[in-house]
Amino acid sequence: MASFTKRIIAVAMVMAMVIPMLAACGGTAQPQVVRETVVVVQTAEPVRETVRETVVVTEEVKAEQYTTPHPILSDVRVRQAIAYCTNRPELIQSVYPYLTPEQQQELLMDTFLPKAHWAAAKENITTYPFDPDKGKALLEEAGWTGSPIRTNANGDALALSFTTNAQFRQTWSAVFIRQMEACGIQVIPTYAPASWWFGSSTGLRRRDFELGAFAWVGQADPGGQTLYACNQIPLPSNNWEGQNYMGWCNERASRAIIAANNTLDRAERIRQYAIVQEEFTKDMVSLPLFNRLEAYAASNRLVNFKPNPTEYYTANADEWELTDNGDTIVLGFTQEPQTMWSLIESAAVQRVAVNLLGVPSTTTYDYDYQPVGLDGLSTIENGRAQNVDVEVKEGDIVWTTDGEAKPLAPGVEITTADGQTITYQGGTVKMKQLTVTDKWISGIKWEDGEPLKKADFELAYKINCDPASGATSLTFCNSIAKVDFTSDTEYTVTFHPGVQWPTYFTGSLGYYPSHQVLSDGRKLADVPAAEWQTLPEIIERPLSTGPYILKEWVKGQSMTFEANPNYYKGEVKIKRVIIKFIADTNQAVAQLLTGEVDVLGSETLGAGAEVQTVIEAGKEGKIQAFVVPSPTWEHIDMNLFTK
Repeated sequence: MASFTKRIIAVAMVMAMVIPMLAACGGTAQPQVVRETVVVVQTAEPVRETVRETVVVTEEVKAEQYTTPHPILSDVRVRQAIAYCTNRPELIQSVYPYLTPEQQQELLMDTFLPKAHWAAAKENITTYPFDPDKGKALLEEAGWTGSPIRTNANGDALALSFTTNAQFRQTWSAVFIRQMEACGIQVIPTYAPASWWFGSSTGLRRRDFELGAFAWVGQADPGGQTLYACNQIPLPSNNWEGQNYMGWCNERASRAIIAANNTLDRAERIRQYAIVQEEFTKDMVSLPLFNRLEAYAASNRLVNFKPNPTEYYTANADEWELTDNGDTIVLGFTQEPQTMWSLIESAAVQRVAVNLLGVPSTTTYDYDYQPVGLDGLSTIENGRAQNVDVEVKEGDIVWTTDGEAKPLAPGVEITTADGQTITYQGGTVKMKQLTVTDKWISGIKWEDGEPLKKADFELAYKINCDPASGATSLTFCNSIAKVDFTSDTEYTVTFHPGVQWPTYFTGSLGYYPSHQVLSDGRKLADVPAAEWQTLPEIIERPLSTGPYILKEWVKGQSMTFEANPNYYKGEVKIKRVIIKFIADTNQAVAQLLTGEVDVLGSETLGAGAEVQTVIEAGKEGKIQAFVVPSPTWEHIDMNLFTK
């Protein structure tokens, strides 16, 4: 399942942020609200986190659950010992035995951000190479002695429960348990059902674990405030709100993670995230293990195939070539898209297909953003965006801390211009107001030759922000105060005071072909939003601005795309792309090896035995095989407190 989560989050649980997605009509860049970081796959249990010896427990909460320091995990030396005693390459080997040592190293993580991330700290972090002697020395120092299982001066055993559920984690955790035993730590596994582990009132949400393993999905925007801030520790007193399941309260890290999520200055964000990672690794409250693996395979005759952990592989399909000068390439899917309208579907197979049809505002290679349809990113630094202080008063519409646009009134919680969260009591208050001008490149045309124009952006804003459209979320739309459409390539979005989208510079509105006449004679621009989900011109055969046109869709069999003669970059070298629907992954791999299929992506290969087959075929030179560290990463959380 992890291979399906390229920019698609399974369970959204955190602060809303915007990731522009390609909407089906002409590759429209449709803003979708995603949640900061999220639980993915049906993963395992979290580990209890400790904060070193500097955990602050106030008198107010001392009597409630999870305020008693854990007798073992509250000691930073124990937590660090666990990290040193963990042979992470051996864990990787247990689930990916076919990887080379070099490929295993590529999957390792040192902090909560992948090494390739723009905000990943390069200095001042504590790393934990496998060093059992150092781990044992720390345990001795902490008063845990003897063998085979260590005990303290009171005779208590160094024993910890470990919660997880998925078979994948059960495999590597069996190795982890043996590694801990070698250092004198007894780990007692509990393999809980996902319904309990990720339940709304059980497992993680109630911090009912000591050591717990599960996965997060990384994104281009790091987020993290709900994971690592002191005020995000779930407790009975706050109705178990927050995702800081470890109970980690490091004041320096907490201030930094809040600051990183309350500024739009990237240099400052990098500085603040570096502080969080420094403290996170030093306190060792959560042990990052490794990125899950994604695999891709392609025919040797395909040139410029570019798989990436945070972008779909068809994003650069207009650059593909065939060494034999062939004109057709076949992609193999084991799942068929339900619709080509991205507003209502976000499956990976749908995104891979839709990429062939549109010019997106940006791409998201390597956890960052690159302008494509936009004529540069609209940043505060280059003057295309402004984030100014404005005075608001009672009755003004503002963006509240719970992610809603509301009239300002006493009792409403807001974030002030200086980043403070307050409960409004009356009078005037200063808040930040963000205004962004998006400039699109000239020359983009629809497949029928009609140029992209102002009415197309206006139509997208109208439909995407209409509740009747069926959009999965209107949070982004609700954050907008107004939009001024100034030309065929430019518009300005003014957000409500308090809105601070970290990805404000990536383009936001998208576009639809306002000129299109439907088969029933109506103009698309005149069709109510409630009907769009039934329009063949939207869900089955959208007009394209991208490198290809969808010519035929035989349900259950194939989709055929042909080169778009009006593509703004010029006609592509591969004239036809066929997506072939294949019953299962084994058949898909077999057809790849016989040449009936040219490309299999991670959404098809998954992470099963078939991955080993394609990797071995790649080593033999039969195909191109790619191993990519996915955004999904395994970790063990440590709960710092007991009930």
